[in-house]
Amino acid sequence: MNAGQVIFDGLALGALYALVAIGLALVFGVLRLINFAQGELITAGAYSLYLTDNLPALASIVICFAVCIGLSVLIERVAFRPLRGASPATTLVATFAVAFALEAIWLMAFSSNGKPADPLASLNQIAIGGSLALRWVTIVEMAAGVVLLGGVALVLARTSVGLQMRAAATDFRMARLLGVRTNLVISLAFVIAGVMAAVVAVLFTVQQPSVTPTFGFDITLVALVGAVVGGVDRLWTATAGAFAIGFASSMLADLLPSSQLQFQTAWVFLLVLVLLLLRPAGLFSTLSRSTVERV
Repeated sequence: MNAGQVIFDGLALGALYALVAIGLALVFGVLRLINFAQGELITAGAYSLYLTDNLPALASIVICFAVCIGLSVLIERVAFRPLRGASPATTLVATFAVAFALEAIWLMAFSSNGKPADPLASLNQIAIGGSLALRWVTIVEMAAGVVLLGGVALVLARTSVGLQMRAAATDFRMARLLGVRTNLVISLAFVIAGVMAAVVAVLFTVQQPSVTPTFGFDITLVALVGAVVGGVDRLWTATAGAFAIGFASSMLADLLPSSQLQFQTAWVFLLVLVLLLLRPAGLFSTLSRSTVERV
């Protein structure tokens, strides 16, 4: 396969994992909470695309965003807000409970059979032909990763609520004593997480139009591993770590012989184990220590 093709595919998948990591890192930065339910937001968005398949693509995508954002805010209000201040072990179990409860709902409602959802099938068309068969979805994924990460960075750096979010991430209790509107900050983090989930749902269904109950959990689990490898307590390092894992996963899928493709995930996690053994504090731990803000 063309080397340029392999690299571009890796960049596109890495960008997709980075978008998942943004939502995870923002929630972790504010609440110190690993939100495993992030994957179920992606699945909910994908199923909404399936249910609205008969509508115009724009309407279907708007509904997907509404579902992901609404469910994200609802989860925070119903499941996580009452547990605020509880022990980390309690909140971790709560995130697992929410994730598996929602997965059970998808299973009962839609069964384990894949459901077709592809409102933007035209993105699978070739944008650049010849030896480098670059699809439109690859370009859109890379552009979305750059634009959305840049947009989140601008919100954090240039807005009042972004400053409050950074203060809450640095010291939540002190920020609250100083008058930071913590409920607003936390809600904003979950809204952004919902937006990221919707974007991932729309773009991922272009590549994998068959939606199953574990559709979002699978990609979120790998993205979370990447975020931890990079340093989940910082937005930039978490995003970079998830991007690196996504890129490595795509490269392995292209480079491994067909007989070894079933072991692709095993090879990815073996790579993660080696990285953690070499750098237990995270792949970008030096950068993390030199950065003041956690988000």
